[in-house]
Amino acid sequence: MQYLLAAIVVLPLVGAVASLLPAPPGLKGKSPEQAVLRHGVTVTGVVLALSIALAAGFDHDSPARMQATTDISWIPALNIRIHLGVDGVSLPLLVLTALLTFLCALYSYFKMPSGPSPKAFVALLLVLESGTLATFAVLDLMLFFLAFEMVLIPMYFLIARWGGEGREHAAWRFILYTLLGSVVMLLGLLLVGIKGGTFDMVALATDNGSKLSHTTQLIAVLAIGLGLAVKAPMWPLHSWLPDAHTAAPTVGSVLLAGVLLKMGTYGFVRIVLPIAPDGAHTFAPYLAAFAAVGIIYGSLVCLNLARRGAKGDLKRLIAYSSVGHMGFVLLGIATLTPTGLNGALFANIAHGLITGLLFFLVGAVKDRYGTSDLDALSGRTGAALYGKAPRLGGLLAFGAIASLGLPGLAGFWGEMLAMFGAFRPAEGLSRPAFLTFMALAGLGTLLTAAYMLVVVRRVCMGGDGGSSRPLTAGTAENAPADVLSYEFAAWTPLVALTVLAGLWPAALLGLTDPAVQQLLRGGN
Repeated sequence: MQYLLAAIVVLPLVGAVASLLPAPPGLKGKSPEQAVLRHGVTVTGVVLALSIALAAGFDHDSPARMQATTDISWIPALNIRIHLGVDGVSLPLLVLTALLTFLCALYSYFKMPSGPSPKAFVALLLVLESGTLATFAVLDLMLFFLAFEMVLIPMYFLIARWGGEGREHAAWRFILYTLLGSVVMLLGLLLVGIKGGTFDMVALATDNGSKLSHTTQLIAVLAIGLGLAVKAPMWPLHSWLPDAHTAAPTVGSVLLAGVLLKMGTYGFVRIVLPIAPDGAHTFAPYLAAFAAVGIIYGSLVCLNLARRGAKGDLKRLIAYSSVGHMGFVLLGIATLTPTGLNGALFANIAHGLITGLLFFLVGAVKDRYGTSDLDALSGRTGAALYGKAPRLGGLLAFGAIASLGLPGLAGFWGEMLAMFGAFRPAEGLSRPAFLTFMALAGLGTLLTAAYMLVVVRRVCMGGDGGSSRPLTAGTAENAPADVLSYEFAAWTPLVALTVLAGLWPAALLGLTDPAVQQLLRGGN
């Protein structure tokens, strides 16, 4: 098992190097570009298969125990070790990352985004996968920081070189925000490692902050939390996100929303809560307040973008919806209760599945009609997907109702458990304040339903009475096409898992709950 986990982390890096080399004569196929794209599908497919094998071999009777561990000395002078392992918290995120990256590679094989050489695209995609997988697998603070930073450069180039209009500005904004947050986070990690006497996350969690003074914990949580909050993204540190999503290619948006945002919230659960519990308790009400404001803010912006005449961009709307949905994750974490944390981890996975599907769908709509402008897509002269592409319209409606939290689908359980956690927060936290936050979150669910239903009415039904301007962009041969075979292959797993997680939440909660209980006890 330990070799399996190490292979999952390292194989994408090896594949990235191999993608830059000339293809062997027998594997070139029709062209070198096709060969390297097929290489990307193969490598990510193998990583997904290994991840599934790891999940199958995982001891589900002991999900709180670190499994498949590797612990090797790397830099003895600094006491930094190559320490890997997975438990019930990290395993679902590891499998989600492998799945989404494989689906993106498969989608790109048939629909490569316009831009430079496919070799560079595939190499960057694999480096991005390796860094994300490592973030969820490493158990050393310095390795966590290196993996956390490793994803920034490939995502920057994916946006800047294969993105759409405004891509360079969006890429620079993304890299500057996240790098500045990471510098502050590094200072906090160094403080914890030096004062705690080790960078080992398991040992620090077991100590449960006993070697860190209250002041040290406050400074560490503030510094680490700021860096994680930028990536989460928490209001008001979210402003890099809409531009990055709007400019990114379809697969970039899918990975950014489905995987990269989870790195921030995972850091709160894995590092902040068990290692600096006193500091986390002090800042929990503030985190909950920012989360509640983010839920309302994201929903109101989406509602404004969805209205007629606002010139709202559908990709931008889905990006702002992520601010609201990740607000529920942060609210669940801020409750410091098993119920809230389980809700946060469930919402993480649900958001990755649903928002990943939505970005795939919006990308397909933009490919067919040449725009993601809502005013252009609505009305009788617009997309009217139910009439022109009924399967695509049905999938978009499915993604919308899953995103608004319809019971029976994955989006429901995480948000409900996060609000339940806010109803009765951890001892010492102000219950009236958290009841207020819960009420704001409940209002956010109503606003989410409002803007998602407006989007469905306008784009799928053509609900503007034909008053919108005609669609003139896009290719004529793609405009009338419904769901294509490769799109069906890439989207079906996300639809199936969204339904499965909604109908059988115990499959995921059975993994996370014992691990959450142990983390809240300080790893004991």
